[in-house]
Amino acid sequence: MNAVLELAEKAWRGEPVPEYHRGEPARAGIAEVAEGIGMWPGFGNAFCIRSERGPVLFDTGSAASAEALHAAVRAYDDRPLRFAVYSHGHVDHVFGVGPFDAEADAAGLPRPVVVAHEAVAARFDRYVRTAGYNEVVNRRQFGSSELRWPRSYRYPDQTYRDSMELHLGDAALRLFHAKGETDDHTWAYLPERRALLTGDLFIWVAPNAGNPQKAQRHPAEWAEALRAMAATGAEVLLPGHGLPVIGADRVRTALSETAEFLESLVEQTLALMNSGARLDEAVHAVAPPAHLADRPYLQPVYDEPEFVVRNVWRLYGGWYDGDPSHLKPAPADRLAAALAELCGGAAALSARARTAAEQGDLRLAGHLAELAVQAAPDDAGAHEARAEVNLARVAAERSTMAQGVFRWAAAESRAAQSGAGTVEELQRLGGSLFQIGV
Repeated sequence: MNAVLELAEKAWRGEPVPEYHRGEPARAGIAEVAEGIGMWPGFGNAFCIRSERGPVLFDTGSAASAEALHAAVRAYDDRPLRFAVYSHGHVDHVFGVGPFDAEADAAGLPRPVVVAHEAVAARFDRYVRTAGYNEVVNRRQFGSSELRWPRSYRYPDQTYRDSMELHLGDAALRLFHAKGETDDHTWAYLPERRALLTGDLFIWVAPNAGNPQKAQRHPAEWAEALRAMAATGAEVLLPGHGLPVIGADRVRTALSETAEFLESLVEQTLALMNSGARLDEAVHAVAPPAHLADRPYLQPVYDEPEFVVRNVWRLYGGWYDGDPSHLKPAPADRLAAALAELCGGAAALSARARTAAEQGDLRLAGHLAELAVQAAPDDAGAHEARAEVNLARVAAERSTMAQGVFRWAAAESRAAQSGAGTVEELQRLGGSLFQIGV
């Protein structure tokens, strides 16, 4: 058993695998994890499939890892790359084709054929139009002060709508469209090798179905895709992030329980919507099934169940949350000023925020600290309280998404005090939460 498969065993048992997250397996090159399938375990995994028609890549990693991926593939299979399949259009999966294109051009050979769902091109178009927004959002989400959002993309050469089969000579790579984390997702199955390539439909954490700063997720359709993948009888699951799952029973369990997790959140939220509840009630009432709480592949360390609830609400009910004061609200600073006047000023709000934080009510503390700064945006004391509260929230949270938002808020308030920029203060707070993601 190679090092990657040994780590996969540890991960299944719920043991920590820090060496994987530090990227050590990627530095060792491609590891064969199934018959004729090599895994390059980057932040976004890439898989090289050996076939009679030449090597095929399923996902291609990020721009930062493109050269390393190319070298690893060349060491695993030195024939010209035949196909590259994007599981979806997120930037940590689609930026590794460049060195293979350049290699083909230099040799006077055809470039690899890039295959993806037909909606990937529209995603790339949207990313070009919203590059500045995505740069800000991803800096905030991942706590990265240096992130630069790409402005150009390697578009697919061949697309499909519902399903497609790539004939590889000794194998068939069957591609299927699904909605889940994105609307342009592809999962794949190699029946001859009983190998399932899930992309980000399975990523070893609670599904990224609620991201508060990104486009709509589709949790019900995601669950349907997981059920369809479980029905293949695959013996090997190769995920978009994280380690392989080996064994038909384990594969079926991981996919079925992840589907159950999502189905429960969707059904609970819809039940409350159908009863006339407000979004606030749903956010605080809905919870995932208790019997799945200990599963190592369903931990809320990236996204969170309550964020999924908000996406379900948005998908089925729009943005109105049931509170009539939110339909056409007063400007936030006017509301904050009125509340500050009622309670004795921004300083009183800040003091009450600190008290709430000391008492462990960080949600209330967050509201009060934000109101204080909105009421008195030039008040250094209000900003100091806001920074303190949000840093306490960073320390109390598990999910990357929540930590990123709260750390950014703290950096904003530190910047208001120091006169520096938010990005500079983010650097002083230290430590990117994650590499560039989705």
